Amino acid sequence: MYILLLSTVLAACSGPVSSWRSKTAPLVEALGNHDAPELFPQEYRSLLETFEHGEALYHVREDDKGADQYYQLAFQKAELLQAEVSRAKKKRDVEAQRRLDELAAKAAEEQLLRVAVEEEIRLRAQSLPRSTDVVRSGQKKSKETQPPLPSSYTVRRGETLPQISARTEIYNDSTLWPIIYRANRDQIRDPKRLWPGQVFVIPRNFSRDEAVEARRYSNKNN
Repeated sequence: MYILLLSTVLAACSGPVSSWRSKTAPLVEALGNHDAPELFPQEYRSLLETFEHGEALYHVREDDKGADQYYQLAFQKAELLQAEVSRAKKKRDVEAQRRLDELAAKAAEEQLLRVAVEEEIRLRAQSLPRSTDVVRSGQKKSKETQPPLPSSYTVRRGETLPQISARTEIYNDSTLWPIIYRANRDQIRDPKRLWPGQVFVIPRNFSRDEAVEARRYSNKNN
């Protein structure tokens, strides 16, 4: 690109040396003070070499016409480099803002999870106390009268994960479907698309925190 510019400029008629030099020198200095050497070291070095060549012709050889050609080329290089620096800075600022947004979103998600857990604890604390013997008796009776809960499930045509999760023998709660999804990721590529005949593992010993997180994820992806 610079070679093409050089051939174009050298073939053109030039204006007064003082005019091109007075326009080019401040632009070269400004680029040097505004990240151009760090962002585009090779291009900035090429610009300096062009400008310094013009300076040598102007001050040493007193070749006004030759110097003017190099000043004009340096000016065009500087304008191109200035545009590149501007684009690079804008891209850097956008990337920095994206990282900040990601951190903010993660912090907000963690805060929502903490609030959900605290609400779960508060609701449990407000519930009426139950006798240990009554609880154990109820659990024993439940085990005697109810068949064991299945540890796997075969998908039927048209079923979705929330529908499976809502089945009485599964979780009786459609919002707990993420637990099934996470346990069977090796065969579920898209949680919204299931295939008849797939056999899913049904986790049973998940924690309260996992249930709270599953409901939060389900509500978020409805």
